[in-house]
Amino acid sequence: MSSIKQYTDLYKGNTEVICSCSNGVMNAMRNEALKSLEEKRLPVKGDENYEITDLEAEFTPDYGVNINRYDFGADTANAFRCDVPNMSTWLYFSFNDTYYSSRTASISLPEGVIIGSFNQIAKQHQELMSKYYGKLAPKSNAAVALNTLLAQDGLFIYIPKNITLEKPLQLVNILNATVPVMVNRRILIVLEENAHAKMLVCDHTQNQEIDFLNTQVIEVFAGKNSSFDLYDLEESGERTHRVSSLWAKQEEGSNLLVNGITLVNGHTRNDYSIEVAGEHCETHLYGMAIAGNKQHIDNHTEIMHNAGHCSSNELFKYILEDKARGAFCGRIKVEPNAPKIEAYQGNRNICMSPEAKMYTKPQLEIYTDDVKCSHGSTIGQLDQDAIFYMQARGISKNEARMLLMQAFMADVIATVRMDSLKDRLRHLVDKRLYGKLALCQQCSSDCHDIVNNIEQ
Repeated sequence: MSSIKQYTDLYKGNTEVICSCSNGVMNAMRNEALKSLEEKRLPVKGDENYEITDLEAEFTPDYGVNINRYDFGADTANAFRCDVPNMSTWLYFSFNDTYYSSRTASISLPEGVIIGSFNQIAKQHQELMSKYYGKLAPKSNAAVALNTLLAQDGLFIYIPKNITLEKPLQLVNILNATVPVMVNRRILIVLEENAHAKMLVCDHTQNQEIDFLNTQVIEVFAGKNSSFDLYDLEESGERTHRVSSLWAKQEEGSNLLVNGITLVNGHTRNDYSIEVAGEHCETHLYGMAIAGNKQHIDNHTEIMHNAGHCSSNELFKYILEDKARGAFCGRIKVEPNAPKIEAYQGNRNICMSPEAKMYTKPQLEIYTDDVKCSHGSTIGQLDQDAIFYMQARGISKNEARMLLMQAFMADVIATVRMDSLKDRLRHLVDKRLYGKLALCQQCSSDCHDIVNNIEQ
């Protein structure tokens, strides 16, 4: 049985339960998703843009799906407290794929801002959610269609016209179960004209002995002259499999920054697809990955310039050790009606061991002459001359290696547009490079604060 069939059979046999534990907006999309999955398979290793990743194999294991929405009981005594020093946030949680707001999250939000779980928000704002949900993420994509078929909740963020969020939003995603589980997450972000916001998303796995499959679909609508920053930090576990996709659309004059950071994972496939639909937009797409052991990280990106007088800047960096596998496949597409585009795409990689492997495929697809576009890619090792130079000045070889790796990642960290978060990421990356994997378990936590800080 194919992995798609096992999940479509699950849906057909439990349609009433799945829909009754969800909401009308999500339920309205399920039949279309089911139809799109007919006679379709998930990509396998070797397919175009899947040179190292086999999605069919990722979905094949017999994961449980919590269609009845049972409470798995997140271990609040050891729940992660992702505090960023000197940065106050509006805080939200998901335990597996159920979303919660902290009690302080709704306090002092500007008038008209709507943030909360789909199942809560749909009761009062169903028409607004229906206007945007599922409109960017294509159900012709098999992984998106499966997520649309089975997801039962999500986080909805709506920032109305001329509103600026003075504090960042923060979403802490926690995986916890006693049996292998597949979770299906949705995030829908809408910024109207001249709206401005920043968001930090943190992924963590509590039970490191269990296999998890985490599917995620994010949709971002950036209205005219809006700005939005999204920082996506994965510190999960070596038995966590993540299949995530982000689909964004930028209107005239908007400014979008997306930064995907993978520090601890098992198998990860991230897809980023950004449509630049209006003139005078800025697009910033960055990523970094540090992987060791048998970790697997695959980033696929696409920036489509459909309007002129825009700029995009893209940079992804990897450090791979042991038997880690990495991949980057990126495409910048400039349509004939999009002159005066300035676009750069870069991928830089360091393989720290002979067994670490990196695959890279940067691409430019340009249909007009009046542009400034470039791309580049490198795969190499640490500069042995620089290591020798530092050793000659009394720095140990290991410390010299660490300093060079820190310097290598510095320009990706520098793209963060929040000073407190930039300092925190620099600290987390340094710890990861020194081999300390359980980073967020070192953060302060208090079970009573967590329990009292969540409202269902």
